[in-house]
Amino acid sequence: MKKFFRIIALLEGLSYLILLFIGTPMKYFFGNDILVKTLGMPHGILFVVYCVLVLFLRNDYGWNVKDTFIMLILSVLPFGTFYADKKYLK
Repeated sequence: MKKFFRIIALLEGLSYLILLFIGTPMKYFFGNDILVKTLGMPHGILFVVYCVLVLFLRNDYGWNVKDTFIMLILSVLPFGTFYADKKYLK
């Protein structure tokens, strides 16, 4: 389950960066929202799965309330899930 969580964290982080740095500029500067439309829903699902797994696996990793909160906050920060993987998941 921990390996699955690391994969979800990676995919969630990648989809967020693609949406934030490629999809959003394409939509607002060039009027092309195809990337936002196609990647928005998968990213949303990955985000929800990531948050549920954080809560589900907190005891397996030995996280206290503060660490759990940090892991949840890292999901909304650019590059946050990559930091989470390096600091909390290895």
